Amino acid sequence: MAVTYKRLFHLLIDRKIQPSELTDMAGFSANILTRMRRDQYVSLDSIEKICLALNCKVDEILEFIPKEKEK
Repeated sequence: MAVTYKRLFHLLIDRKIQPSELTDMAGFSANILTRMRRDQYVSLDSIEKICLALNCKVDEILEFIPKEKEK
């Protein structure tokens, strides 16, 4: 399975939060944001920081997708 962070970026748009603001709010580097844009691995620690900053649940910012649907 793979992970997509499209839900996070939709949530940011809905809340009118710039991605750069999120890095300040949650206290993580811009590199993490780049990894999320590319749907790459992000540590659970970073996910937790984002959820705490946005007051949301994990399933509101990421989604697991089956391998055959990745492309």
